[in-house]
Amino acid sequence: MRQKRRKPQRQTVRIVCILTLSVGILAGCSDSAVVNTDAKPVYKDQAIQSVKAFKVIKQKIGNPLERVAEVQSSAQFTVLAKASGEIEQILKKRGDMVQEGDVILKLKSTDVLAQRESAAAAVQAVQDAMGKAKAKAKKESDSQKQDMSNAVQKMELNMTTLLRSYNKMKNDYDIGLATKAQLYQMETQMMTARMDLDQLKQKLNAFEPIDAASELETQLKAAQVALQQVDQAIANLEVKATVSGLLTEMPLEVGMPVQSGAQIGVIQRLDPIKIKAQLSEDETKLVSDKTELTYSLPDNKTKFKGAISYLAKVIDPATKSYEVNLEVPNKDHLLMPGMKLKLQTSDDKDQIVVTVPTYSIVKEGDNAFVFVLAGDTLEKRSIQLGRINEQNQEVLSGLKEGELVVKTNPSSLVDKAKVQMSAVEEQ
Repeated sequence: MRQKRRKPQRQTVRIVCILTLSVGILAGCSDSAVVNTDAKPVYKDQAIQSVKAFKVIKQKIGNPLERVAEVQSSAQFTVLAKASGEIEQILKKRGDMVQEGDVILKLKSTDVLAQRESAAAAVQAVQDAMGKAKAKAKKESDSQKQDMSNAVQKMELNMTTLLRSYNKMKNDYDIGLATKAQLYQMETQMMTARMDLDQLKQKLNAFEPIDAASELETQLKAAQVALQQVDQAIANLEVKATVSGLLTEMPLEVGMPVQSGAQIGVIQRLDPIKIKAQLSEDETKLVSDKTELTYSLPDNKTKFKGAISYLAKVIDPATKSYEVNLEVPNKDHLLMPGMKLKLQTSDDKDQIVVTVPTYSIVKEGDNAFVFVLAGDTLEKRSIQLGRINEQNQEVLSGLKEGELVVKTNPSSLVDKAKVQMSAVEEQ
C-alpha cells in the first residue's frame, strides 16, 4: 500500500522542478533582449565603429606635362623681279642666310642700257640749250640796262641845264625882262623833265633780266624724270633681299630669262621665330591663362621661355586639337625651321595638387567617392579624379586641402553613419 502511494508523489516533484527551471531561464533572457516590430533582436549596447582618417594635402603628382613642338619661320616673304632681263650673276643661293638689302642676283638688259644713254643725251641737250639761252638773255639784259642807265644820265644833264635856264628866267622876271607867262612855261618844262627822270630811274631800279629759259626748264625736268625712271629700271636689275632670313625656293641658273614680276625665291624670317604645337583640350585649359610657355631642345636640359602669340579658341576638325604658337627671339639662329622641341604645357607649380591615396577611393561604375569625416558623421563625397602617381591620385574637384578622409575599410562604410575617429594619420 505504501509503495503504491510514493510513485505519484515522485512524478509531481519532477514536474515542479522542470517548471521552475524554465521560469528561471526565461527570466534571465528578459534582461538582455527585447522584441521589436520585426521580431528581430536588437541589442541595447551595440558598439560605434572606430575609424582612422588622414588630412587631405597637396603634393607633387608628377613632372610637368610636355608636348612635342615644331620650329617654323615666323613669316615668309616672296622675292619678286622688278625688271625683265637675263640672269648675269647669282650672288646668293638657296639655303643661304641673307640680310635686308643684300643683292641676291643681277640681271642684264641691253634695252635698258640703250634707254639710259638716250635719256642722258636728252638731258644734256636741254642743259646745253639752256646754257646758251641764258647767256644770250644776259647779254641782252645787260645791254638794255646800260641803255637805260645812259638815258638817266642824259636826262640828269638836261635837268641841270633846265634848272639854270629857270633861275635865269626868274631873275629876268624880277627885273622886268621876262613875262610871267614865259616864267610859267619854263617852270612847267622843268617839272615835266623831272617826272620823266624819276620814272626812268624807277624802271632802271625795277629792271629784271630777260627769262629766256623757262620753257627749256620744263623740258629739262621732263628729261630728268625720264632719266630717273631708266636709272630705277637699271637699279631693279639687282634683285635684293627685302628682309633678313633664310633664302629658299630659288631654282635659278645663270643665263635664264626673267620677266618682271616673276618669283625669284622666298625668304623665311628667322628672328623672331615661331614654335608651333597641337594641344589637347585639357592641355589648352592649362595654358589658357598663361602668357608664355617653357621650351627646351631634345638633348639640352637648358629651358627657355617663349611668349604665346596665338592660342586657338576652337578645335581644328582636321587634327582634333588646338593650335598654340610661341614667338621667340632667335638672333643667333639656334632654332631653325623643321627642328623638334619639347614644349611644357604646365610648370612645376602646376604639379602641386590635391591628392588622396588610391586605397581611400571607392569606385561605383564610372563614379568615384571618398568618405569625408564631418564631426562624428560620415559623408559620402563624389570626386573627380585626374592623374595618378604610384599610390596617390589627383583630385580635380570634390575635395579641399585640410579635409579629413576615412582610410579604414572605405568599401564597408555607409553614408551618414556615426563613427568614432581613433587617429589622424599621414596620407
